[in-house]
Amino acid sequence: MKLAATDFDGTFAPHRQPVPASNIEAVAKWQAAGNKFGICTGRGLSLIEFELRKYPALHPDYLVCNNGAVIVNDKREFLSSLCFAETLVKGMLRLPLIRQTKNPMRLLNLKVNVDEILDCQHVKVRFGFLPTEGYNKLMSNYADDPYILFVECTQTKTGYWGIYLTPREKALETDGIFSMLYFEPVHVPGAAGSPAEIIEHFKENLEVVKKSVDDVNARIAALWHDHEAKVQMLYDTVRYYAAMYDLRRMAAVKGSHFFCVGWVPAPDVEEIAGKARAVKDLRVTVDGPEAAGKMTPPTKLKNPWWSRPFEFFVEMYGLPAYGETDVTGFVALTFTVLFGMMFGDVGQGIVLALFSTFMWKVKHNDLFHLMIPCGISSTIFGLVYGSFFGYEDALDPLYHAIGMAGKPVSVMDSITGILMVAVYIGVVLVLAAMVLNMYTHARHKEWGEFIFSPNGLVGVITYLCGVDLASAYMGAFTFLPQVVAAIGMVAGLVLLLFAELLAPMVEGKPWKPAGGMGNYLMQSVFELLETVLSYLSNTISFLRVGAFVIVHASMMMVVFTLAGTPNNMLVVILGNIVVICLEALLSAIQGIRLEFYEMFSRCYKGGGRKFTAFNIKKA
Repeated sequence: MKLAATDFDGTFAPHRQPVPASNIEAVAKWQAAGNKFGICTGRGLSLIEFELRKYPALHPDYLVCNNGAVIVNDKREFLSSLCFAETLVKGMLRLPLIRQTKNPMRLLNLKVNVDEILDCQHVKVRFGFLPTEGYNKLMSNYADDPYILFVECTQTKTGYWGIYLTPREKALETDGIFSMLYFEPVHVPGAAGSPAEIIEHFKENLEVVKKSVDDVNARIAALWHDHEAKVQMLYDTVRYYAAMYDLRRMAAVKGSHFFCVGWVPAPDVEEIAGKARAVKDLRVTVDGPEAAGKMTPPTKLKNPWWSRPFEFFVEMYGLPAYGETDVTGFVALTFTVLFGMMFGDVGQGIVLALFSTFMWKVKHNDLFHLMIPCGISSTIFGLVYGSFFGYEDALDPLYHAIGMAGKPVSVMDSITGILMVAVYIGVVLVLAAMVLNMYTHARHKEWGEFIFSPNGLVGVITYLCGVDLASAYMGAFTFLPQVVAAIGMVAGLVLLLFAELLAPMVEGKPWKPAGGMGNYLMQSVFELLETVLSYLSNTISFLRVGAFVIVHASMMMVVFTLAGTPNNMLVVILGNIVVICLEALLSAIQGIRLEFYEMFSRCYKGGGRKFTAFNIKKA
């Protein structure tokens, strides 16, 4: 009988690679011949066991762990063990000198050289930054672990600078724990001597380093000045060939031929195909999107200049899928009107429009771009409310000059009317979203959904009849006889109840309830209830538009109350600034909410993939 032993990491198993099957087969043959096989490693027993579990066919007769401190047989019986008593280890790691950690001078006053600490034979030391969240988890989950010790040196607003110490055989496990806690290790180059000596050395060399950095920057600037054209040409060339390389990665190659497939915007097909066919030995085939099979074409938005900034909101929600109606124009109109209604003031609207124009010119941010028409809308509604920087009577001479007795709407005297108008605006916008949904289904010839969807024709009729009945109940305007409205609503609800059955019949598709008719009816009842509640909640939600009209006027009343009589102009100016910032933000948030939840949910799904043109032009 013979004994063969080997190291594990980097020997029996290549570095960061699995054990080769040939090594396992060789060991099996060696043991089958009556010989013994052992593994000698610096790993602890648990860590080497963790690795061996990956290889069920590998059965070492002996394991020599912790560089000889622990030896076990194939039954994992301890043949030899040399280790410190647990009480001794805990006592060493909990020395008062070490545990007094929150004083940064603790480490500065150490007389031990840092390089000697880093070179400890049995202890691993790491220096770095631990975020507050990671520190709290460390204290709650590992405070009683005798092998994990974190020494806080300096506390900041976001976390702790410090060191952690662990036995070398536990280093891999401990490093993994701190990695999960987002510990950021930092290597200090040239760390030789005590902490105080190292800091003093760095202070002495700081100016030298700064001067070196300035010298290097000056040399870079001089080189750029002398060789700007050449460097720019090289940069453009590298970008060009990098783009060409990316294009080659997308091509399939067979022999001396290559194949490349991509999407082209429909208006540009003839131009691009013509240029490609002009290239010798290049064959071009143009197919429609239906030839792509399961591949979905990307989406490229194309909107007029007045609605293009509002693509920002559409992309935030999700680009329209291929074939889905682009709602950017709808968003541009509705959001602008809703914002202006909630933030109606001539002076504040002009300030918002001018400020947004300036910021858009400087930052070229779409958010500022779309706020320009919103500021104009605020100015227009401010003329309706008669408000100029909160002064409700400032525009009276203008109204008198054009033959009007006064401003069209006095906000604080027309609260009920404003709330009712807001609800009716909501009714119009909900109906518009439903009509947009019908348009999308009609484009795809989905006539079942067009008719029987909760946002289809039957849904529109049911909703209109319900609104008419509610208006009659509140003594407001009605447009249908009550009997007709009631019959229409009941008929609509019944059709919606059986919509899932009727929609396939319209399109000539057979349909059978999966869980039986009883299960289908129960599910349909709950879905119908959800539909009715959505009609109600979406409509009532527009009350917030009227509420914000009132809130805006009320906030300006508070400003003038604080300004006193006569008005303290400094308070008035500061108050207007606060109202502009706060109300503009709140109005924008409420407008987005109404778009996403009350309107998009009825006519828009999103989920499209943005079209990104491949560009190989030199910069």
